[in-house]
Amino acid sequence: MTAAVVGPETAPAPEAEVISDMLRRGAPVLPVLALLAGLGWGWDGAASAGVAIGLVVVNFVLTAVILSVSGRHSVTGLMAGTLVGYLARMVLVVAVLFVVKDWSWIELTPLGITLVVTHLGLLFSEMRHVSASLAFPGVKPTPVATSTTRSAEEADPS
Repeated sequence: MTAAVVGPETAPAPEAEVISDMLRRGAPVLPVLALLAGLGWGWDGAASAGVAIGLVVVNFVLTAVILSVSGRHSVTGLMAGTLVGYLARMVLVVAVLFVVKDWSWIELTPLGITLVVTHLGLLFSEMRHVSASLAFPGVKPTPVATSTTRSAEEADPS
């Protein structure tokens, strides 16, 4: 019997797994942020929150892509991709904010609040689900119940 060899080309990408899990878990909350911004600032606030949420999603997806691509080459490539990718993504965020700040339907307060709250909220909520183990990089695996484990009631028939 031969064991399957997992190399860098065939290994699963933990970055993409973490980002997709983060967005999947955050999806029910994101419309609530837009609704709250809409209640406070009207349609312009809801639209501004929508722009901020879209910017956060694009930022996290770009993070996963950059780390996945740069990590395939070397550790140095991964570190360079992390640094350059971070700088490029921050330039993208500032450029988008610079472009939309003068649009008539953009409210900067809900846009800024949603941008910060969404970034931090998604990151902190995902910390509980990320595995810091080399055996299971990415999202923590769910425990599987085995048939060999028996409860105390099954073991003691009295």
